Amino acid sequence: MTQMYSPEPGLAHDKRWQQVVERTHAKAAGLATTLKTDDLLPHSMLDADFVPSVQLNIALFFRSLTVDHELSRQDTLPIVERAMRLVRDGMSLEEILTNYRVGTAFLWTQSISALEPDEYPLLPELGLHLTNYLNLVVTHIATALIEDSRQPRWDILERQGEIAADLLAGREITGWTGAPEIHIAESFLVAAVRLGEPAPGTLTALRNRLGQLPGTFLYRDNGGWIALVPLRPVDEGDPAAALANRIGLSSKTVQPECWIGVATAFTRADIPAAYTEAHTVAETARALARPETICTRKHMMFEYSVAAGGATLTALAALLDPLAEHPALLETLDAFIDSEFNHNAAAQALFIHRNTVTYRLSRITELSGYDPLLPSGISTLMAARVAQRIVTYPAHTTDPHRRRPD
Repeated sequence: MTQMYSPEPGLAHDKRWQQVVERTHAKAAGLATTLKTDDLLPHSMLDADFVPSVQLNIALFFRSLTVDHELSRQDTLPIVERAMRLVRDGMSLEEILTNYRVGTAFLWTQSISALEPDEYPLLPELGLHLTNYLNLVVTHIATALIEDSRQPRWDILERQGEIAADLLAGREITGWTGAPEIHIAESFLVAAVRLGEPAPGTLTALRNRLGQLPGTFLYRDNGGWIALVPLRPVDEGDPAAALANRIGLSSKTVQPECWIGVATAFTRADIPAAYTEAHTVAETARALARPETICTRKHMMFEYSVAAGGATLTALAALLDPLAEHPALLETLDAFIDSEFNHNAAAQALFIHRNTVTYRLSRITELSGYDPLLPSGISTLMAARVAQRIVTYPAHTTDPHRRRPD
């Protein structure tokens, strides 16, 4: 019969407890990748550079299990400062606290699976520690935000968020009695930031670079971030290169960690349309895994025209439904397009015989009704493939008409 383990006073120094903590800590340390892959948490956690946040919380929580005293405000300072930065950047306190609640529940269900049956009596103790940790961190975050809200700069940041929301929605900027006066440019580069698979801290660093540009307004929408950067005369020729230069970012990388769609608004009235354009460019670049980090409509006129098709996008993507059960045919179509319609190059890319490419292209014709060897057929298939990638990419809606960012 298995002997059950009973915790004793001074649990933090108990060897068996330490073994349990070490094992569950190792289990939890790998959760960041799981959360990202399985999409089990709110997307806002990814927007918030959630990987370093999860790592900070896991390290601090398991540290709390090995000491006999309550964590101090100094201990939780890195977590509190991260939460404050997110609120200043436009994330609501409600969303931050919801992330903690959902994340804590997920951490609990995953971590307890690391326990052995004879260690189950430790579950109440572990649950109590996790509850106390959550309450402590939330209290420290809320306290710091209340203290920070009494500082004059808070009002300015809040007002900047309101101005950004109004500009994006095409609303008139209402008056403000605060000081100092916030200058609003007449022309802007509208930049929509959409995430790929960023390394920890990438988004925070990018936000900071954009936010440090004089006169820039930041706005957080449901799909990422929007930056309204004052337009200079020298920016008009090549907006993408201009923005890349101003924030010190390469406009083209092998594997972009994010995509920034840029459009030009020469007047404030142009901002809503420029926002729609920049958003479409960024979402399209992400869905198609474009090599450019910063893109404009000119970089992808064909793809942009497809993406901007609105109601026709789904219908266009549906043209490839007959190929859904034939992944090799889609792979061959992609290779044929990427090789600029060269049979030999496509065969080499796929490591198959040229005749196999020819056969598969004929099957595409039979199933879809469009011949990839004819100009009309391949143009339709190319547009359908772009539409399919956009439609099937995980979408995050945006709502620029909300009164304030949340």
